[in-house]
Amino acid sequence: MAYPTLAGPYGLRPINLVGGQVYAGQTRQIPIASGSATDIFYGDVVALTTSGTLEKTTTTDTGVDIVGVFLGVTYVNPTTKQPTYAQFYDGPITGTTTYAYVQDDPDQLYQAAVVSSGTTIGGVTRAAVGQNAELVQNSGSTTNGDSRVAVLATTGTATTLPLRVIDVVPETVNASGSYTEVIVKFNIGAHTYTSADAVA
Repeated sequence: MAYPTLAGPYGLRPINLVGGQVYAGQTRQIPIASGSATDIFYGDVVALTTSGTLEKTTTTDTGVDIVGVFLGVTYVNPTTKQPTYAQFYDGPITGTTTYAYVQDDPDQLYQAAVVSSGTTIGGVTRAAVGQNAELVQNSGSTTNGDSRVAVLATTGTATTLPLRVIDVVPETVNASGSYTEVIVKFNIGAHTYTSADAVA
C-alpha cells in the first residue's frame, strides 16, 4: 500500500529518543502567562520566557530558548469554573492558571513534514541526514488544533540553525528520490536545557 500523500505540514510529532530509547509520552507542565494572546497549537515549537512561562517561538533559523514542543493545555474555564483540556491554546485566557503540556526532553526525536516554503510540501535526499535545518513557522489550524510548523527543504551547516536532521522517513520517498518527511532533534545550542546560554 502506498504511503499517503501529505496534504500539508502538521508540526513536530514526538516519536522515539536518540539511541532508540522508547518515548513513554512523558511531558512537563509549564504555565502560560495569564492573558497571553498568541495561540499555541499541538506540535508547535515553544520557548521559555524570562518569567519562567511558556510562549510559542517565532524563530526559524536560530535557537532562542527552545524548551520543546507543545502537546496540549489545561486550565480552569473562567466562566464554568470547570477544568478544561484542549488540543491547542486559544488565547487570551485570563484569570486562571493555564498549564501547557510540553515534550521537553533534549534527546527527543520528532517526525516532521518537509516544505519548500510556507505549507508547500517539498523534499530532501539522504544527503540531508546530518545537516542542520530551519523551522518554517506557519499558523496552526483552529479547526483541529494542529500546528503547521515544518522543516525547510534547504539544509546546511550553519551552527545557529535549530534542528539537526537525524534521518529521512523511507516510506515517504517520491518518484524523484526525495523524502517528504524527516526525523529531527533540537541542536544542543538551541535547546534551553543543553545550551550554555541562560534564558534571556
